[in-house]
Amino acid sequence: MFTNVGWSELLVLGVIALVVLGPERLPEAARWLASAIRKVREFASNAQQQLKDDYGTDFEEFREPLKQLNDLRGMSPRAMVTKHLLDGDDSLFTGDFGAAAPAGGAAVAGGAGAGR
Repeated sequence: MFTNVGWSELLVLGVIALVVLGPERLPEAARWLASAIRKVREFASNAQQQLKDDYGTDFEEFREPLKQLNDLRGMSPRAMVTKHLLDGDDSLFTGDFGAAAPAGGAAVAGGAGAGR
């Protein structure tokens, strides 16, 4: 929710709280704020757990498409081509074609040379 709040903003909020509440009521207000945040987090966690318990596997079925979208969002076009079209073989992009050779290919070449 407040992911963009930096140290300078927190310092300004602290100074404002000190001026408005005074030094004698500030510790009590900080305890109240911490308790309120803890209760909100506990409520959210309990609500999420209750949804999981009530809907079971249906809940995970709803989350799966979102997970797939997040996975695709993090991929670059190069990584997407490598994963889906080239089955993870990125030798086309790196130019290292020797590493992409199948393991059996070296044995076949060695076997043909041994017969001469």
